[in-house]
Amino acid sequence: MATASKVQLSSDHCGEFHVPNITQDSAAAASEVLQENHEIHHIFFNQSGFHNHIAHHIPTIYALGASPAAIRKHYANNKSYQRPPQPVDSDLIQAFHDHATFRKYLGQERYYHDYLVFFQNEIHRNGFENALLEYMFKGDERANAILVRMYAGRCPYSRIFLSLWLIHREQGFLHPIIHLGFGIEFKQPAIIAEALAQAAVHDGWIGPYLLDVEKTAATLQTSRSLVEILDQIRADSNLRDAAHWDDDNKIRDGILARAPDEMIQYAAQWKVGIDELEQKTAEMTNAAELTEIAVYFTGGAQHPPKQIKFDFYYMHCVNSSIFFSSFLKQPWLSRENKARVLQFKVWIDLAMFTSRRAPEPLLDEIVNYRPKHPDGGWEDIFNRVLEHEDDGHASKLVRALRHGEEICQPYSDDPNFRIKNIMWLQLGHMGEYKPVRVHEWPGADVFVLQQSILLKILASHG
Repeated sequence: MATASKVQLSSDHCGEFHVPNITQDSAAAASEVLQENHEIHHIFFNQSGFHNHIAHHIPTIYALGASPAAIRKHYANNKSYQRPPQPVDSDLIQAFHDHATFRKYLGQERYYHDYLVFFQNEIHRNGFENALLEYMFKGDERANAILVRMYAGRCPYSRIFLSLWLIHREQGFLHPIIHLGFGIEFKQPAIIAEALAQAAVHDGWIGPYLLDVEKTAATLQTSRSLVEILDQIRADSNLRDAAHWDDDNKIRDGILARAPDEMIQYAAQWKVGIDELEQKTAEMTNAAELTEIAVYFTGGAQHPPKQIKFDFYYMHCVNSSIFFSSFLKQPWLSRENKARVLQFKVWIDLAMFTSRRAPEPLLDEIVNYRPKHPDGGWEDIFNRVLEHEDDGHASKLVRALRHGEEICQPYSDDPNFRIKNIMWLQLGHMGEYKPVRVHEWPGADVFVLQQSILLKILASHG
């Protein structure tokens, strides 16, 4: 049985999207390596805040049909550069029950292990549902501090060299909510405890933006579609051009420094009222519009005739979308909090889209893409992506795309859903590529690094 300190996957429950015939042997292998990761590794593999992605990678390839040998191989590749957590301070863990002490240590990676043990204890005592309701969804200052950090990023502390800095300076967007998503999707309280502790040691600078959008949205009577809002943002040059090349963080130091009011006003136009949650849920089919819009601006942000690539930051908007299907199905989560968690995700996606100067999605680049393996379907894509020696970004992307195709299919005739039919499979073929573009806006094709090479470099500087 899975507990707050024990990972135990089951072939009877393999996630929102999975291939058929997942074996118990694969479940056992995935549980084994995830348990070791839980016990001996920090959530960041260096002190600069680069994330340990093992708890994302292993459940993803498990759901895509990886064999026990493949699971152990990928784990071995990625555990080599991890680091152990800091020793715990038992007195501090107990002191976290005091609200002021709990908040005092937020945002400091050295206290990850202390927060982890604290949340494990809370989950052991009250169950993960009640722990989340208390520490993430209660609506008080402490819970809001954790909730907003679920969507946040770590701020940079050092520059190794230019290429690493470009990835590093906005490291961590959406990682805690992704981590939480895996815990809830695969019913693993230990991974949920990791997610809460990870959020606790992330920065909270995104909080004022999310809470200000929430206040503004409450004053508006109507809501616009996401594609309409993206078009409005692209047409607003003051907001579109607010992020500058030399901003350390394009959202914090660009959008929210130079055009905060505009960003808040546009984001607030999309909201989910508690009296229309079913309508919005139906509209999205468990976040279908959320998934589609992230795919729309991620897959369409190309720069012909350059090689097809996905923006590294936009990709996280897609990879995180799958989990909102799980969140909306949780019977213990109130209608208000289901609406809130969805809204925060969309408002982050809109800011992320804007921070790269709102590139026009070029859907012809998707439709006319010529795959390397044109006769292959999703199964072939899954088999190939399972061979990628990365930290899981490619496999997460193709699984999220396949899930998106399923939940968006009923809306293929809706003009607000611009990714349709064969485009999903085309994006799956595009998503196989190991390279990703870390661009700042159209035309700035800065560099391409394969993740496997990047991780080895990072490990040597960890």
